Amino acid sequence: MARIVGGFCVPHDPAITAFPEVANKRQAANIMAGFARVAARIGELGADTAVVVGDDHFALFGPHCLPQYLIGIGDLEGPEENWMRFDRYVVPNNVPLAEHIMHYGLDRGFDWAVAKSLVLDHGTMIPVHLAVTPNPGVRTIPIYTAAAVTPLLRLKRAQALGQMIGEAVAAFPGDDRVVVMGCGGISHRVGTSDMGRVDQDFDQMILDMVVRGDVEAMAALDDAYVLREGGNGAFEIRNWIVAMAAMPRFRGEVICYEPIPEWITGLGLAELKPAA
Repeated sequence: MARIVGGFCVPHDPAITAFPEVANKRQAANIMAGFARVAARIGELGADTAVVVGDDHFALFGPHCLPQYLIGIGDLEGPEENWMRFDRYVVPNNVPLAEHIMHYGLDRGFDWAVAKSLVLDHGTMIPVHLAVTPNPGVRTIPIYTAAAVTPLLRLKRAQALGQMIGEAVAAFPGDDRVVVMGCGGISHRVGTSDMGRVDQDFDQMILDMVVRGDVEAMAALDDAYVLREGGNGAFEIRNWIVAMAAMPRFRGEVICYEPIPEWITGLGLAELKPAA
């Protein structure tokens, strides 16, 4: 049977590739080293598929269509943005497993939005480009949650979604080795008067929850509190919750953390290691 062999929580800040020169060089290098570590770990784990959980930023969707959660089951390429400083390319999908996760969810009350063709924006493409693509042969299954534009996916529903994904992978009759990646955050503010403010205390609280494997505590946070302490960009902890909930037992290990106001974000990377 297929199984989840590891997980990661990572940022997807587009400035990482689009505007690297504006950040402190040491901090930027540390984030790049963190992604290199994630890429190396994906290889060491022998993964052949990455379930990459991100969110749209009005690049793919808009007022006409705001899915709560979407799975890409067909052709993929990215990035959608033309200012990311790397060319668009085809991203291989694990179509049989993606379709299985879709059907497994539909049969259990998860009414997926589904894309049979998708151009990935930075919400998934930054982690794909920096951590998945360096491992030839590793395929990507993208999942988009409503974590940036209201109405937001409820945190408890994000937890349930992650649990379902974990169960779906375990029920797949293949020998696939899967890693799940929650992408975004941590604290940042987009389009507000205090854009550039990073809250290190909030970020540390979130990372501590990851280290403890305490998805229940993260899913119990109040959105008003998250907005006040972490900014509107911190709503992306939903994507981390999905990844954490997909792994029933794990211990977290922080790879690196850097508060980078020039990139308007507190960027954290962590590995989710399955508990013995």
